[in-house]
Amino acid sequence: MSVCKRVAWILIVFLILLGGLIAPFGDILGTKIGKARFSILKLRPKKTATIITIITGGFISSISIGLLILVSEEFRQRLFVDIPFLQKTLDESKKALIPLQEERKELEGTIIQKERELNQLKNNIKEFRRGNIVIRRGQTLFIAEVNSSLNIKQDLTKIYNEADKFVRKIVIPINKEAKNILLWKPSDITKIETIAGNGGNWILLIKSATNVLKGDNYVFVSPDLLKNKFIVKKGDVITSSILGESDLNLKSINLKIKSLLRETKNEIKSKGSQVSEINTNGNFVKKIKDFLQENKNVKFKIEVVSLRDSKTIEPIVVEINILRIPS
Repeated sequence: MSVCKRVAWILIVFLILLGGLIAPFGDILGTKIGKARFSILKLRPKKTATIITIITGGFISSISIGLLILVSEEFRQRLFVDIPFLQKTLDESKKALIPLQEERKELEGTIIQKERELNQLKNNIKEFRRGNIVIRRGQTLFIAEVNSSLNIKQDLTKIYNEADKFVRKIVIPINKEAKNILLWKPSDITKIETIAGNGGNWILLIKSATNVLKGDNYVFVSPDLLKNKFIVKKGDVITSSILGESDLNLKSINLKIKSLLRETKNEIKSKGSQVSEINTNGNFVKKIKDFLQENKNVKFKIEVVSLRDSKTIEPIVVEINILRIPS
C-alpha cells in the first residue's frame, strides 16, 4: 500500500474516532445546560440546549474539514483549484452547447420534413399499386377567364360546374350518381368571390390537391386566381443574342436558337404566363441559310420576336429573325 493511501486511511479512522468522542461530549454538554436552566439571548433552556448541540455538531464538521485541509494536499488541490476550474469549464460548456441545441432543432425539423416526404412517397407507391393515377397532385385541371360582373357568384358557379363535368370525364367515378366530385375549401371560394368581385380581369386555375385514381368519387382541389394581363405584345423582342464571325455555321446557330428559346420560355414564365410551350412560326431555318449565303465574315444578331398580343393563358407565338449588325 502506498504512503498516500496509508495517510488517507489513518485520517479516516482519526475523523471517525474524533466524531465519536465529540458527539457524546456535545450531548452531555447540552443535557447539563438544560438541567442548569442556562439561557442564551433570553431563550428557553430547552432551546438553548438544542442550539449548543447544533453548535457542537458544526464544530465537529469544522474540525474534520480543517484537518483534511491541513493534512491532505490532494484535498486542498481539489477544493481550491479544481472546483473553480471545473465550474468555469462547466459554464463554457453550457455556452458552447447553445448553438449545438439550435442545430439539433434544425436537424430535427429537417428529419420531420423528410419523414413527411417519405410518407407521401409511400402513399404514392401504394396508390400506384392500387390502380391507375389519372390526375397528379398539383396538376392544373381547368382554366377559365373571370370578368367582374354584377352576377360574379353566378358566373363562378357556372365555372365550377363546367370544371366538375370536365374532371368527371377523366376520373369516371365508381358512384355514377355522385354529384360535385370536386371538393373545395369554403374559405377558398369566399376568397375568389371577394377578389373577383372587386373588379378586373382574372384567370382562375383549378389544381388538384392530391393524386387521384381512376374511379375515385371525389377530387380535392385548390384554386389559384391570377391577374389576366398582357405577357407580350406583337413585335416585342423577347430575347436576343449577338454572335461573331466564328459562329457563322448552322451548328452554332442551332445551339444558340435552342438556348434562346429556353430563355424565352423562362422570360414569359417570369412575367406570369401559364403556357408550357412556345410556338414558332415561319421557316426560320431556310431564312438563316439564305442569310449565311449572302453575308459572310460579319457580326449578326438573332432575335425572338412575338407575332401577336398574348395574355396570361394565351399561346405565345414567335418568329426568329437574324439581322446583320453594321460594322
